[in-house]
Amino acid sequence: MKCMERSPWRCAPWADPAGAAFRFRLQRFADGDKTEEPTAKKRQDAAKKGQVGKSQELSTAFVLLVGFFVIKAFWERIYASIADYTVYILSNLNQNIDVENVIQLFIGMGIVMVKTAMPIMLAVMVVGLAVNFFQVGLNVSVEKIQPKFDNLNPINGVGRMFSKRSLVELVKSVLKIAVIGFFIYNYLKDEILTMPQFIFYDLATSLSKMSEIIFTLAFQVIGVIFVLAVLDFGYQKWQTTQDLMMTKQEVKDEFKQTEGDPQIKGKIRQKQRQMAMSRMMQEVPKADVIVTNPTHFAVALKYEKGMTAPVVIAKGADFVAQKIKSVARENDVPLVENRPLARALYASTEIGDSVPRELYQSVAEVLAYVYRLKHRRRRA
Repeated sequence: MKCMERSPWRCAPWADPAGAAFRFRLQRFADGDKTEEPTAKKRQDAAKKGQVGKSQELSTAFVLLVGFFVIKAFWERIYASIADYTVYILSNLNQNIDVENVIQLFIGMGIVMVKTAMPIMLAVMVVGLAVNFFQVGLNVSVEKIQPKFDNLNPINGVGRMFSKRSLVELVKSVLKIAVIGFFIYNYLKDEILTMPQFIFYDLATSLSKMSEIIFTLAFQVIGVIFVLAVLDFGYQKWQTTQDLMMTKQEVKDEFKQTEGDPQIKGKIRQKQRQMAMSRMMQEVPKADVIVTNPTHFAVALKYEKGMTAPVVIAKGADFVAQKIKSVARENDVPLVENRPLARALYASTEIGDSVPRELYQSVAEVLAYVYRLKHRRRRA
């Protein structure tokens, strides 16, 4: 109340120095917030370090799908190869076991393993590379595999264990186990009741029915993993974008680094204009005539034998026009006032261009006048 009695405006919030300082600190804090989308350069630099939106779950889902699909497609061949070689081994157990026979058995086992596993391994390798290429493109980074001594620091390790990313990964793992476990249980609770009947079947029939159960279960689980992988892929893309978010100041600094400081570029352009002006003014004394407006435009023309038409060697408007005329007077270059011609030449030509065909007549009259004037001066 005393404040109101002394001066009401002093009690206003905007008049409080402490409040102003607090708002200023808030403004500085806001300027440091990462509110800007990462630029293309920021993403490229992050990709070189291996920081890309990549989901390992998506690669796992595709690898499992293709692996089980190939196994199912070649199951009969794989089963026949393994069964035949098993029969061969058991049929030759009565032979003398020596080093040579053991070596032959191991070589045969290796050949069978290669024949049965090679299609699966090739398919898995191709699909794994293709999925990684789809996610990150052709990006080879050694940043992630380089040894870092900070990773050996137990304090940093504890920090990583209780970080936000670790918590998210834990939740994802628990959710994945729970969902996949539910689907496995829901499928096997009915199928497990039929498994004791397998003892009444021969080996081939039992294996066939068991493989059918395993493949059906596997493809159902892979379908669940696919759904989780797509969600994880979207999350990884979003999280990577969030990690690469930039402040307004960082965007400005990057622009200066890539495009150059606007002030420096402005000075460079100014210096270039000055140099171009200087070169142009050096050409003015070589002109045959300066066609003027008389105040707004000035165009310097030069004609020599062998030219198809006179050439514009300098031109300018306002201040530059006055400078051209000043240099021309100092070097005794004739000035001819022709407003329509000066405007037409200034608008339709650039320095180094020949005079347009439609202006030949007007320019020829000006040059004829200048040549007669020079001839009179010589005779005088």
